[in-house]
Amino acid sequence: MAEQDQQAGDTGPPKGIPALKAHIIANKVDVALWGIRIATVLCTIGYIMPIFNNPVSAFYKALLANAATSALRLHQRIPPAQISFSREFLARFFLEDSAHYLFYSLIFMNVAPNFLILTPIFLFALLHAASYSLTILDTLGQNSMWVARLLISLVEFQSRNILRAAALAEIILFPLVCLLALTGYCGLLTPFVYYYFVTWRYASRRNPYTRNTFRELRVASEAAAARPGLPQPLRQAVLGAVQLVCRMAPPMDTVHE
Repeated sequence: MAEQDQQAGDTGPPKGIPALKAHIIANKVDVALWGIRIATVLCTIGYIMPIFNNPVSAFYKALLANAATSALRLHQRIPPAQISFSREFLARFFLEDSAHYLFYSLIFMNVAPNFLILTPIFLFALLHAASYSLTILDTLGQNSMWVARLLISLVEFQSRNILRAAALAEIILFPLVCLLALTGYCGLLTPFVYYYFVTWRYASRRNPYTRNTFRELRVASEAAAARPGLPQPLRQAVLGAVQLVCRMAPPMDTVHE
C-alpha cells in the first residue's frame, strides 16, 4: 500500500527549479505581468520611503510599470489580429479595465507626484501579484516559503477591502485633481480628462466596486444630511453635492453588469 502511494506521488507534476523554468517558458506574458506588478509595488514603496532612490523618479516609474501592465493585459484581452480603426473597436477597447488604467497612467505622467495617485495602482498590483505568487510557489513545491504563503493569504483574505479601497481612492482623487489644477500642480484640462476615467470605472463590466462605492457614499451622505442637528446650509450643501454627482454619472443603460 505504501509503495502504491509513493508511486502515485511520483506520477504527480514535477516541482522545483526545473518546473519553474518550464512554467516561465510556457507562461511568458503572465510571468512578465507578475514581475511588472512587483516592480509597481516596489516603486510605490520607494516613493513612500525614499531610502535608496529619488521619490519623484519612483513615482513616475510606478506609473510606467502600471502602463506596461495595462498594455500587456490589453494584448491578452484584445489580440493584435482583432485591432481595427472602427467605432466598434474603440467602444470595445474602452470597456476594458486595462484600457482604463493605461489611460490613468497617461493622465498623471505630467502631474506633480502624490501618494493618492499611486494608491489604486499599488493596491491592484499588490493583489494580483500576490495571487500569481501562489502559482509560482506551488510550482516550486507545496512547502516552499511558508512565510510568504502566509503573507499572501493575508492579502487575499482582504481582497474585497483592497478593491473597495482602490475604488474609494479613484473617487477621492477627482476633487484632489481639481484642487491640483487650481493650484497649478497639473494642467487645467486634467480634471476633465480624469472625469472620463471615473465614468469608465463607474460603468466597468468586470469591476463593480467603483459603482458600489459611489452608492455607499451617496447613502452615507444622505444619512448624514438627515441628522436633525445638522445646520440647514450644510444640509443643503451636502444634498446639492449628491445631486451634482448623480447628474454627472453616466446613463445607467451604458452600465454593463
